[in-house]
Amino acid sequence: MTRPNPASLWRPALLFALAALLLPAAIVGCEPETLPDPAAAETELERWEARAARVTIQRDEWGIPHIHGRTDADAVFGMIYAQAEDDFPRIERNFLISQGRWAEAEGEGEIWRDLRQQMFIDETEMQALYDESPAWLRELMDAWADGLNYFLHTHPEIEPRVLDRFEPWMPLTFSEGSIGGDIERVNLGRLAAFYGEGSEPVRAAATPRTGEPVLASLVTEDPYREPRGSNGFAIAPHLTANGNALLLINPHTSFYFRHEAHIRSDEGLHAYGASTWGQFFIYQGFNETAGWMHTSSRADNIDEFLEEVVERDGELFYRFGDEERPFQVRDVVIRYRTDDGELAERPFTIYRTHRGPVVRAVDGRWVSVAMMEEPLNALIQSYSRMKARNLDEYLEGMRAHTNSSNNTLFADSEGNVAYLHSNFIPIRDTRFDYDNPVDGSDPATDWQGIHTIEESPNAINPETGWAMCTNNWPWSAAGSASPRQDDFPAYFDRGTENARGINAIRELEGVEGWTLESLHEAAYTTHLPAFALMVPPLVEGWDELPEDHDLRASTDEAIELLREWDFAWDVESVPTALAIFWGEEFLRGIGSRAQAAGMDVMDYAAERTSPEERLEALISAMERLEEDFGVWRTPWGEINRFQRLTGEVVGSFDDDAASYPVGFTSARWGSLASYGSAPRQGTRRWYGTSGNSFVAVVEFGDRVRAMAITAGGLNNDPASPHFNDQGELYAAGGLRPVHFHPDEVAAAAVRSYRPGER
Repeated sequence: MTRPNPASLWRPALLFALAALLLPAAIVGCEPETLPDPAAAETELERWEARAARVTIQRDEWGIPHIHGRTDADAVFGMIYAQAEDDFPRIERNFLISQGRWAEAEGEGEIWRDLRQQMFIDETEMQALYDESPAWLRELMDAWADGLNYFLHTHPEIEPRVLDRFEPWMPLTFSEGSIGGDIERVNLGRLAAFYGEGSEPVRAAATPRTGEPVLASLVTEDPYREPRGSNGFAIAPHLTANGNALLLINPHTSFYFRHEAHIRSDEGLHAYGASTWGQFFIYQGFNETAGWMHTSSRADNIDEFLEEVVERDGELFYRFGDEERPFQVRDVVIRYRTDDGELAERPFTIYRTHRGPVVRAVDGRWVSVAMMEEPLNALIQSYSRMKARNLDEYLEGMRAHTNSSNNTLFADSEGNVAYLHSNFIPIRDTRFDYDNPVDGSDPATDWQGIHTIEESPNAINPETGWAMCTNNWPWSAAGSASPRQDDFPAYFDRGTENARGINAIRELEGVEGWTLESLHEAAYTTHLPAFALMVPPLVEGWDELPEDHDLRASTDEAIELLREWDFAWDVESVPTALAIFWGEEFLRGIGSRAQAAGMDVMDYAAERTSPEERLEALISAMERLEEDFGVWRTPWGEINRFQRLTGEVVGSFDDDAASYPVGFTSARWGSLASYGSAPRQGTRRWYGTSGNSFVAVVEFGDRVRAMAITAGGLNNDPASPHFNDQGELYAAGGLRPVHFHPDEVAAAAVRSYRPGER
């Protein structure tokens, strides 16, 4: 059953427009015509081997794969094969989750995650979309599946948990590579309460109203959870030493979330950067003339609707104006692995309106959710951006309006720089409060199409000469040249300024003569603006207390260290450690008060707290440091460490095993270089699991020049030389040269081989 989606009704010619971007730009350096043609192969194995013969993989000194194929499809075949060499388990994991089959590996506890996924991703529909796809895209999807299946064929020692066969329609289930897809914003607990045993939906519809508050299921983020997201800077040529545009690519994700690779074909494909495991496009990266960096957006582009359910003769309808529309009903079977290793099944009947699936009930009414559901167009946009040569071509690709959860920083060799806001923003009637579920029976609450790029709060070639995003709001994206908040409906962005945004502006405003090296330095600035805000009131409060006050005597040495501190992180810094332990203790204690006051917790800490409670938190922090490390005067680098011991998705840590000191801190404190660390099970030291995961700085001159780093290393096998070979450089905030041009790759290649060669 094909689901209607209002977002797609106005874009019937999209596939043809974007397909033009993918036409061969040049056929140069082609391999001899005697190479086997995959299309002419008679058997599946012959087809795989024919494709492999047209692909070369070169690994450099860091194990980075540089893949070359005669066609784009050949390159995709080699790209996914190289990914599987480095971390097949993460590829399988991502595609089990994307298809709603994770419970087949993990067990009954993942049933609700799988049900949520299958509400939006239906295998039958994905197969139909594959059949409808343009020929060039089907060829890429075929090559993707062949690359993974050939990898499994040539690596019989690999034992998949579930997926021992990949089908070409599967990329459509995972067509957008952000940290967490929009689907993940549907609350699993409420979904289980609606569809779980004893809470069947028909009874939920008939339940009398209870007065339960109507709260949005899109839960407000916990302000004390480690911040997620990314940084991106774009700097125009008139501010740079060499007259070339510069781009900072700095995603903040869980470690080992993406794969670094370089992909090139004789059909004009030539891109480098980070791909989410299992995807055949560079998600954050650059080509010969342009680069793109995605940061998580706070755009409001998911809405909930209260549905009025009517039951007639055993069938269910929902009111829409004067109509009673039948629910779309679909039976779903979720398979899960039992404790004895066998597969069991649990059936569900799911309901959907023209807007989207029903995900919960509240106050006696069902709640449906609407979000961007365009897997085919999303895959086209994700792939085509790699071949956009300049800003105009990149914007043309954005007219697909399928990059829903991200803002973008862009730069190109023509000198263009831009902040581009999330390009899926539904048009809404501003009379309604979409922060909460709206009345779905009123047609006026329906989305009225999608805002165009021109209607969005972008900053394209701003007069300031720079653009940035740190998961903050767009109203400071280009300093004084930023879009004006008053010019846009509130739903365009629900974010705020954040400490990283303040730090970024401090680094960018008024600076000229930028180089690739100074951009690297700015990305790792040691300044911590949160403590520049909170520490002075702490010190001033200490000064105001009577000289004989008990709190003064017990904190005098610590206060003097903080008084002299320049609010900069450093591995040798005792004040850094002291401030972070104090900040965690203090903010945790006042968080509920700050929320009740409607204030940012750090502003509240600086403005609304007493000297006594600030100092009491400092004493608690000193006591915790003494308990964990023997003395509160402990340098930050003794506490904050980078360690990689296993290739598991959820790693383990050991204070007695080798690790590296890390100076940069949590993004919570405004550290642009983000490092989400904490004590782990059984440890005193703090070990990072998220933050800077891939970092690159890029200069777009006559030849692209770039430097990059990947957290730890590229391969998930502890026995590999590339498991942790970047760990020490990563922890020190260093970057290594990127080998991008063919002559650079040839000079750096340590190994050259074709898929299938061991």
